[in-house]
Amino acid sequence: MVWVCGYKRMLRAPRLLLAFLLGTGAVSVQPSARVMAISWEEPGAADNTQNAALKPASAAVADIPFDDFDLQAEQLLLDLANQSRAKAGAPALTMDAGLSRAARVHAQAMFEARQISHQFDGEPSLPQRLAAATRLQLDQEGENVALDYDAEHGHQHLMLSAPHRANLLNPAYNVIGMGVVRSGDRLYIVQDFGHALPNYSAAEVKDRIATEVSAMRRQAQQPELLRRDLATADDAACSMAKADKLGTLAVHELAQRYTVLTFTSLHPEALPAGAAQAITGVNLSTFSVGACYARTDTYPTGVYWVVLSLD
Repeated sequence: MVWVCGYKRMLRAPRLLLAFLLGTGAVSVQPSARVMAISWEEPGAADNTQNAALKPASAAVADIPFDDFDLQAEQLLLDLANQSRAKAGAPALTMDAGLSRAARVHAQAMFEARQISHQFDGEPSLPQRLAAATRLQLDQEGENVALDYDAEHGHQHLMLSAPHRANLLNPAYNVIGMGVVRSGDRLYIVQDFGHALPNYSAAEVKDRIATEVSAMRRQAQQPELLRRDLATADDAACSMAKADKLGTLAVHELAQRYTVLTFTSLHPEALPAGAAQAITGVNLSTFSVGACYARTDTYPTGVYWVVLSLD
């Protein structure tokens, strides 16, 4: 019996609020279709639903002993993945202990349910599972799950399926977690992929944003602004993180005195496109940057909350 299933979650889009005049806008990108593929070895088998209820092992099939996590199979799957990536010109994946913890927990859940799925009833979503297991800051995640006889055949069958091959060869991914549960002659396989971003301090984030503000002004042939970070700027940014929204009382108070731009960012080296008009204004002389990193329900693997005040 061989089953494979792949899932990919796209890049989470940042949000931008311009001086409370344009309104808060959130753009959500839905995951691509999750495909459960049945191998040619079981042409008559029926698909399992993606949200199958978690059931005791004895409820589905005759008892099969749980031997333990197969660390050798996990390492072999990593080696095979990186060999395929090298042939495709994609960089090698690095095994992350946190992602592997998440993958093993999910592999154990599949073993207990005697079926494969990306999310069982009562189980957190993939981004939430990964966020709980690792301190990496991820802006993309993906997952392959499979039931196969050994690591070699598991990799082979995953590579024969377009959505699973796309996860394995995605050049954007740079980290992976592997979870393999052996049950008799079967392996429950989970591969959790991610794109890990650099971890910046709040000071580094603010410096990078300030550099981009200056570059945007130069490109617009406007005089450079003097940077004067307000004492309340970081607190205002953290108030947004705590509320998990861009408009808070602290930000409104700043807006009584300044033109205020608030946004979330995973890439502080790039400003939101919608910020250019405000930043390149002709009557400006100073600016302030406040930043706060936090994990929230909207951004389970973390994001930078930014308050940019212009005067």
